[in-house]
Amino acid sequence: MRLMTRFKRVLRYLLLVLMPALLLITMSVQGSGVKQLHEALPPMGMICTTSPTATFTLTTKTGYITIPDGNAVFMWGFSEGDKPFQHPGPVLCVNQGDTVTIVLHNTLPEDVSIIFPGQENVMANGQPSQPVFNGVGELVSLAPVAPANGGSVTYSFLASKPGTYIYESGTEPAKQVPMGLFGTIVVHPTLDPLPMTDPYTGQPIAYAYNDIGAAYNPETEYLLVISEIDPMLNMATEQGYQYNMNDYTPRYWNYNGRSFPDTVADNGAPWLPNQPYGSLVYIHPFDDQPFLADGVTPNPAYNAYPALLRHINVGTMLYSHHPHGNHGRVIAWDGHLLRSPDGLWDMSREEFTVTIAPGQSMDSLFKWTDVEKWHPVDNPIPVVIPQLQDLAVGQFYSGSPYLGNPEALPVGTQALNQCGEYYHIAHNHALNQITAWGVVLSGHITFARIDPPLPNNCQP
Repeated sequence: MRLMTRFKRVLRYLLLVLMPALLLITMSVQGSGVKQLHEALPPMGMICTTSPTATFTLTTKTGYITIPDGNAVFMWGFSEGDKPFQHPGPVLCVNQGDTVTIVLHNTLPEDVSIIFPGQENVMANGQPSQPVFNGVGELVSLAPVAPANGGSVTYSFLASKPGTYIYESGTEPAKQVPMGLFGTIVVHPTLDPLPMTDPYTGQPIAYAYNDIGAAYNPETEYLLVISEIDPMLNMATEQGYQYNMNDYTPRYWNYNGRSFPDTVADNGAPWLPNQPYGSLVYIHPFDDQPFLADGVTPNPAYNAYPALLRHINVGTMLYSHHPHGNHGRVIAWDGHLLRSPDGLWDMSREEFTVTIAPGQSMDSLFKWTDVEKWHPVDNPIPVVIPQLQDLAVGQFYSGSPYLGNPEALPVGTQALNQCGEYYHIAHNHALNQITAWGVVLSGHITFARIDPPLPNNCQP
């Protein structure tokens, strides 16, 4: 008996010693897998998850995200197949006319379903997807569920209209959507008979809709998923407690699952293993002149197509978004192009600030034009620029107000500017929502980066 007691003590001691090492090994293996996935991501722009058959498997998973105030928040999420937890869910990109199939595997301790606002004739396991009621007539889900702890359900629909759409949980959505069960579907248009390449350069042209006015540069397509977090809900869910949703109060506000300054970090930033999507908008000055003044020499700065910004709001309240430096041109709401039914009237409009309602999507075209073309010699700014010692220098400042003209900075300055590019803030206009639980200058903030005209020595 004494020998057995001593053995148990030794075993307990070994477990205490070895468990941290085993945990570190497990985290290292998982981190290595996530790192390999992230290294393949382009540093900026919308990241599409595609399938040649428009068939996707989404698995519910749990994990943690980091917040700039130092907190880590427990979340639920949709991941592609058996890939690690991510927040938000993958961006499913399909083509108009595809029959989209989504297989949901549910590993959570609660029933989960998916609804697809904006899609018509959605099927669930081969039957029309309809709300589910219990035996006493109470609504329990907006769509057929994948039962808790291992259940599955298969949804399908015809992607008949191009646009930007949400997919999200339809089961207890007031809880499950804020917990992270949401993502984006992008339906690309058929494009026939629109031109596919620029007539001067042969570079590809992309379209958000089947309309010449929806043309954009395919290298500058961005997504902004607007969300919120009440950490008390997440903590209660993690610990298995019931949370009174009357107490629901968001404290964190995210773009693409991140709060500023993490929003401007690259896609796949290694210190954000579960938050793969950045939201920095990276463009060059708009220039629609294909030739220089002589009318013959090609213009190396030719950039005739704007960026496309897709926005969705999965939060519970109205959110405003304001890009500095230029207005955005709103071209569509909820997958509906802003053009009259007969096609004769362009109903798109420039907006200083857009306000997006819960569950809405909005598409806008964004460009930055160097109207004045300021130059330190040929066209100087007509004001006296203070001496460097009299300036408060920010991290994004190049040392010069002129685009593409970096100059010396004070010794010890930690500058993020590399080639004289401009940075224009884009943010929520509700000041309490550009915080992280009271920590200022976080939350709904990102930037647009405008590089000097090509050719230049800038690196994304």
